[in-house]
Parts: sequence; C-alpha cells; structure tokens
Amino acid sequence: MCTVTYLPLGNNNFILTSSRDVPFAREKALHPKKYIEEGIELIYPKDGKAEGTWIGTSSKNRLICLLNGGFEYHTSRASYKKSRGIIVKDLLKVDDIHYELHNIDLKGVEQFTITIVDWNSSLELIEFVWDGKKKHIKILPQKLHIWSSSTLYDESVKQLRRDWFVDWQKDKDFTQKNILKFHHNAGVGDSNIDIVMDRGLGGTVSITSVKKEQNSIIMNYEDILDTNKEVEILEYKS
Repeated sequence: MCTVTYLPLGNNNFILTSSRDVPFAREKALHPKKYIEEGIELIYPKDGKAEGTWIGTSSKNRLICLLNGGFEYHTSRASYKKSRGIIVKDLLKVDDIHYELHNIDLKGVEQFTITIVDWNSSLELIEFVWDGKKKHIKILPQKLHIWSSSTLYDESVKQLRRDWFVDWQKDKDFTQKNILKFHHNAGVGDSNIDIVMDRGLGGTVSITSVKKEQNSIIMNYEDILDTNKEVEILEYKS
C-alpha cells in the first residue's frame, strides 16, 4: 500500500489509483469481486493474509484506499488488535463516515493513512491519518493529489515523487489510461524509489485504478507479478 494518486474530473467524477507494495512472500491477494456483507454490496480485492483489503468501493457511495504508516516511519510490533484492511471494510459499510471517523476505536491498531472519496451528496475527499496515538481528519480540496507510504519513503523521496506527478500533469489528458502509465513508468530508473518498486524482498505487486463517471464505476486491476494474467476490468453502477 504504497503510492496513491487522485484525479478529480469535475461533475462529482474522479479517478483514484493505488500501487500496492508488499513483501513478495506475502500471501497472494484475490482479484476484485463483489461481496455482500451485512446487506451491503462491496467490491474489492481481498488480501490473502488477513482477508481485508487495501482498496474498495461500496453501495454506500464510497471508496476507501489504505496506505501503511502515518506521517513518519515507525517500527511495526509483532501483533496488533485489528488488521488495517479490516478497518477499511468496516468504514465502507457505515452510513455516516464523519461520525465513524471521530468515534472509531483505534487503540492497538497500527499506524495508517486512509484516503476516502464519498459522493453521497457532493464529492468529498477525506484524508484520515492514525499516528498511533491521535486521529487526524482533513477535508482536501478537489485537486490532484499523490500520497506515498511513510513506511517506505522519507520526506525527500516523497517530494521527489510529488515532482514527478507535477511533471506528468503537463500536457496530459486526465484519463485512466494516462494515470496508469504514470503508475507504471514514473521514476528515475532506481527500483528502490520508482513508482513500480522492487527492493528484492518486496515491491509493487498490483495496481488498482477506480474511475467514477456519473453512475458508472470502473475498477481496473492488474496483477504485476502474474505476467500471463490480463488486466481485469470490472464495471458496475454506483
């Protein structure tokens, strides 16, 4: 859960794209599909270890995407009370996202950053950071954004990636095809910091891009490690 970009398209439409970076030895995730949980329709790729997810949408008119870590690097403990991927699913199901963010109990949960896109009235972009002690909730403007995981990149590399993103925006149509090219190609030829990352024991394993356009949602999922697997595209109504 490393690199996330957000492109507002106007008229309550957007594209959010997530490059997932995990240890290569981690259990393989299941490709996205529809689940009915507690009477709510969820669509997400399922983590092979904890059976949560790092990105998903729901019939509550909401998308949630997870990055590991808060504002700064932290050392993980051996165990935690609850998986962050399960928290993503929990938040996809609630009626009032603002109420839940203020009241959810995160004691004993590892640090994380969550990007929430909610379109129950007007389109709203929320950044929710849990730093291990305190919640930080921010309503972000409808402009282009990029996030990089604090567990993998220090501030200097985060800034470098912001610079790549700004450079990508020049003379580009903001389409799903073009932002996927950014997630595939942005960098300086250093696999330790490029958007498609490979540090030997871990790196980028998948890219998921979600586009909302009017009442249609397209989830584009690519398994980077499976070279024989075609890109999987799910299209459904919001």
